[in-house]
Amino acid sequence: MIPSSALSHYAILTAMLAPAFFLTATAGLLTSANSRLARIIDRARALLKQLGESEDPEERSLLERRIELQRRRSTIILRGSQLLYVAISCFVGTSLTVAGDSLLGHRFDQLPTVLAVLGVLAMFAASLLLAREATLAVGAVNDEMDDAHVRARRRGAAG
Repeated sequence: MIPSSALSHYAILTAMLAPAFFLTATAGLLTSANSRLARIIDRARALLKQLGESEDPEERSLLERRIELQRRRSTIILRGSQLLYVAISCFVGTSLTVAGDSLLGHRFDQLPTVLAVLGVLAMFAASLLLAREATLAVGAVNDEMDDAHVRARRRGAAG
């Protein structure tokens, strides 16, 4: 027969597994968001360099719009990352309160559940923001390809 204290430790560890899985998923999203932010920064720097070298008013206007889009994308990624950090904090808090609740005689009542729900909501909201940013990224690439195609046609027709 397994002693009662061993069962309670097992129950605590089992209850802490779900937040651990969510922590892993959140960390993966955060890694992706940070990678995307790095690419946005690189693209913005390239556009700023092109803007500094351009003297054509039409091209400068186009570059300024593209730079503004990169700014919007970086803001969306920042907000998504902040929400992911909130989610991580909630999931860690969930694990701590699950352990503390069992050890202190169930004094935290619904706090572990509330923290878990807040963590999942923060992760959900961050996922929506990251999806929005991905849509903007694809739109930006498509616009740049369309513009390059138009310029290539002009050069081909002029030549």
